[in-house]
Amino acid sequence: MTDERLQRLLDKEDIREVLLRYTRGIDRHDVEIMSGAYHADATDDHGTFNGSAAEFIQYANAVHADGFLAHHHYIGNQTIELDGACAYAETYYLASLRRKDGATVLVGGRYIDRLEHRDNGWAIVHRKALIEWAGDLVRSDFTEGLVLDTGRWDRSDISYAPAAQAKPNPSSQ
Repeated sequence: MTDERLQRLLDKEDIREVLLRYTRGIDRHDVEIMSGAYHADATDDHGTFNGSAAEFIQYANAVHADGFLAHHHYIGNQTIELDGACAYAETYYLASLRRKDGATVLVGGRYIDRLEHRDNGWAIVHRKALIEWAGDLVRSDFTEGLVLDTGRWDRSDISYAPAAQAKPNPSSQ
């Protein structure tokens, strides 16, 4: 393997981690993690919002908190084209959102990103979010009565303490 090919693989992996950071940040309502996906001067065009990434993060967290009980953002198929210190990524996404009225919506689309590698590494400089389709899911009370813990939209979520995931729960033994 050549040094150039190895560097391309490392750059693409760094970019994938940036895009995963965005989805983790939005699902935890974590401004710091979401901000880490963008350069400070980045912009984001999500249709109903078009402006600075910093303002988008506040907007997105408010919309999610105001309208939804739970949500998950997933990323899937992805192409990344490297061009020196610039990169262009197309990433398919699914977002499942449980509204406060109990209805669940599934949305599919793509993120079209321009990223740059700067002193602090790879990050998004401009994102355009596209919706390809959306639909309601059948209402389900599946989670009612389950004894599983639920996720939290702050740093009390278990994902912030990965070592805790490996510790057995004394009450379950």
